[in-house]
Amino acid sequence: MTSNARHKFLAMKLTDTLQFASGSLRGSPTRTLLMMLAMSIGVAAVVILTALGEGARRYVVNQFSSLGTNLVIVLPGRTETAGIGPGMMTGQTPRDITLDDVQALMQSPSIKRVAPLTVGSATLSLDALNRDVVVAGSTSALLEVRHMTLGLGRFLPAGDIQESASVCVLGNGITRELFGTKQAVGQWVRLGDRRFRVIGVLASQGESMGLRTDDLVIVPVASSLQLFNTSGMFRVLLEAKNRDVIEQVKTEAEAIMVSRHSGERDVTVITQDAVLATFDRILSALTMAVGGIAAISLAVAGVLIMNVMLIAVAQRVKEIGLLKALGSPPEQIRALFFAEAALLSSVGSLAGLVLGYAGAFVIGQIYPSLPVTPPWWAVLAACGTALSTGILFSVWPARRAARLDPVAALAGR
Repeated sequence: MTSNARHKFLAMKLTDTLQFASGSLRGSPTRTLLMMLAMSIGVAAVVILTALGEGARRYVVNQFSSLGTNLVIVLPGRTETAGIGPGMMTGQTPRDITLDDVQALMQSPSIKRVAPLTVGSATLSLDALNRDVVVAGSTSALLEVRHMTLGLGRFLPAGDIQESASVCVLGNGITRELFGTKQAVGQWVRLGDRRFRVIGVLASQGESMGLRTDDLVIVPVASSLQLFNTSGMFRVLLEAKNRDVIEQVKTEAEAIMVSRHSGERDVTVITQDAVLATFDRILSALTMAVGGIAAISLAVAGVLIMNVMLIAVAQRVKEIGLLKALGSPPEQIRALFFAEAALLSSVGSLAGLVLGYAGAFVIGQIYPSLPVTPPWWAVLAACGTALSTGILFSVWPARRAARLDPVAALAGR
């Protein structure tokens, strides 16, 4: 037999095997549907759960990206490995980061912008309208550091950060509630016990790291300290001149704060990249974990395939006996059962992918801020696991069928 003839013969055998396997599956539609359903549910569970995990990871990445770029953040209090500050056990509070400390940080040659930040709440009033709002105190640098967009007017004036000017910038949502279609810029509002003149309105930007800028009121940092009767910063945002000097900025900021706080390391300096990398590792591990848990259902589906195929062997004893009597070798009998399992797993995987992507789409419509997309590796892993599980659990039924004695099988024994 020539090589071409041998290849043609083998191709015909493969075609016959697939036709025989598909015919057997069509002959028991209820059994086939149940096995395909079990496999598709397992694949869909992997796709949906990993899509949720990947969506959470991308959401966090996007939220941190919205904070700005090349950021180094200075926080009051020293964070230890156990997550407990040094003064918490003794009842002491961390030393405040003051405006003088902020001015000292501004002297670093590696820092492009410095945006101190205080956060509190107060009642915003206009005539008879009152509303509780979140108030942020900062400087003119905040607009660039946080990548905010101004809709109307101007932002906080540049100049001496110690100056407590009575001006404010309103979020887009608050402006609509208080002024409606009227002009807000130039009007006076009351914030707590002080009056402020509106000099600008932020463009609508939604939510960033749990803070809705549409509902935010921004005042000069010195004014916020007087408003909240405090002297400490919530945090200080430092923008490095470029990515290459981020670690240098972190080192210089730590050195400046230590020198100003009598040699004590009582602040925490973190980089945006470090925080993002930590969240990325945690959420990636979580995605893999939930994907692994969902993959257990594929093993359950494999056990179902094995049990149903064992029953099929008992029901098809005469059919197997006839094949063996016609000269089918044991490996051909095994190949028939493997083909059935492969077809079941393949069709079940495709159905599971459709269900999984449909589920991810629905979740994305319910939670539009969550970028729900299954990662490619999870899709490949789910399909590969389904296929390998189906074939693996068909080994025992296939071997049992191949070992049947043709004479006894033809007699139905």
